[in-house]
Amino acid sequence: MTAQHPEPSPRPAAPSGDLRASHDDREAVVEQLRDAAAEGRIDLDELDARLEQALTSKTYNELAALTADLPSGQSPTSQPPLVITGGTFGASRGPECWEVPGHVIARGGVGGVKLDFTRVECRLTEVAVEAYGEVSGVTIVVPDAWAADTSGMDPGFGGLTDKTTPDRLPGTPLIRLTGSGGAGGVVIRHPNRRERRKLDGNSPDSYGLSGK
Repeated sequence: MTAQHPEPSPRPAAPSGDLRASHDDREAVVEQLRDAAAEGRIDLDELDARLEQALTSKTYNELAALTADLPSGQSPTSQPPLVITGGTFGASRGPECWEVPGHVIARGGVGGVKLDFTRVECRLTEVAVEAYGEVSGVTIVVPDAWAADTSGMDPGFGGLTDKTTPDRLPGTPLIRLTGSGGAGGVVIRHPNRRERRKLDGNSPDSYGLSGK
């Protein structure tokens, strides 16, 4: 009779603070430290020292120690998702400046949805956008300096149109696009000619949901 060997016990999970931090986690702490210095909470010598530690930190605990004595406001990544639904008459966000959370969900519905990021000030390194084309589609407009990753997108019946360039300036967000094109499709692009005139203040035209 073959001897039964007991199965090895599962390895206990590491405490959350001991988990390895990512590049984005370190960058978020760097931004918080720079803001604290700009507000006069820490001096420049201390800022330099903490920045050096932040860039070499390996775990969440090490990062947390660098900001433990600083105010902890709610960061955009900790906010609940912003949900925009086209409904019957359509919906839009932008181009006027608006607060960008770390997660946006856009559902085209019957009227369509347009997300315009061209005038926002966003310090996030990445913004997750879920877009569902449904009937009339979703249009996403991003500044020229931003880039997009659409590899997680299901084109669906309506398809995905990605007219963005891979040229991303350091410090600008990456739009990580997921979801489904549905019947209406999803478009992500940089501003068109009319929108550029509007941004320059040379055109009285207003934005609308028409024209992707």
